Amino acid sequence: MKIHEYQAKQLLREYGIPAPRGRAASTPDEAREAAEALHGKTVVKAQIHAGGRGKGGGVKPAASPDEAVAAARAILGMQLVTHQTGPEGKKVRKVLVEEASAVRKELYLSLVVDRSRGKECVVFMASEAGGMDIEQVAATAPEKIVQCAVHPAVGFSPFQARKLSASLGLDAEQRKVFAEIVRNLYRLFLEKDCSLVEINPLAITKEGRLLALDTKINFDDDGLYRHPEIRELRDPDEEEPLEVAAKNAAVNYIKLDGNVGCMVNGAGLAMTTMDMIQMAGGEPANFLDVGGGASAEQIEKAFRILTSDPNVKCILVNIFGGILRCDRVSAGLIQAAKNIEMRLPMVVRLQGTNVEEGRRMLQESGLRFTVADGLYEAAEKAVALVGLG
Repeated sequence: MKIHEYQAKQLLREYGIPAPRGRAASTPDEAREAAEALHGKTVVKAQIHAGGRGKGGGVKPAASPDEAVAAARAILGMQLVTHQTGPEGKKVRKVLVEEASAVRKELYLSLVVDRSRGKECVVFMASEAGGMDIEQVAATAPEKIVQCAVHPAVGFSPFQARKLSASLGLDAEQRKVFAEIVRNLYRLFLEKDCSLVEINPLAITKEGRLLALDTKINFDDDGLYRHPEIRELRDPDEEEPLEVAAKNAAVNYIKLDGNVGCMVNGAGLAMTTMDMIQMAGGEPANFLDVGGGASAEQIEKAFRILTSDPNVKCILVNIFGGILRCDRVSAGLIQAAKNIEMRLPMVVRLQGTNVEEGRRMLQESGLRFTVADGLYEAAEKAVALVGLG
């Protein structure tokens, strides 16, 4: 789960990490109120779940409340396109109006989970080359990014703060503040079940202060049940509408760019099904796992999600009937296809408990089902039917 910059900065402040004062605004009038409350120069920043906003025209300085209003009018409602949004962009519904800062130097600081180390440990990353082009630094000059792994059994240690601060060229006073920042950042990461905390840039102001000018925080969805206060920060407008519908239907769904819709029970089987579609020359339109005990109602909701994607030209259903019996799956498929007046071609592959009865029900339903025995056979048939959808 992602949150907006203004929400992330509020979390930083709660954990004692310095960030500029600011306020979110949904209208130009609210932007004026925010600018007047800050008493000075401000920056108006588009609030979308994507980076590169400055290059896309989503960040504007304002020397007065009137300029803040003009900037808010220019940004609010725009379809902001950045390298992270794709060509379709994202509509801006809120801006952050915050106090402007005189910056002397931009640093980079983040916390991520590094699974490649075989320890699933949290890793700090820091660099003197902070700013908008940190991805280019990582690609062309990775030696400029210093990493520091925190062993889960040991926890964060002061020497790790010293190692990171030494790589950033900080003076003695700044190193003390930096040590406190990284300690609190690690505490935030663990206590809120984060998957990413990134401060870019962590600025050194002209007065020598350290300040989090921009930040991104992502959370592990599997930990959200422990944090109702974080769940409340979710912005459905920033998420893929079909993925929001899937959350409400209690199915696991991720939209992709292909045209073969997939409905499968079990994450591993779903991944295999997607691989088989690609091996057969097609492209999966989604990952969709209805779970081991899907009801007819859930199957119908899953179908509605698949058919709402205009790119889907054929649906491949791949079910292993263990807990979920194949005849019950077939009954749910038939009911769902009738209720939503299914017009797309569909390939169904069933294996497991009561498989023969399930196949018989599909073949005698009079609906547009193509039954397959093997998984690769099902993928081939689905790819062949794409042109008929």
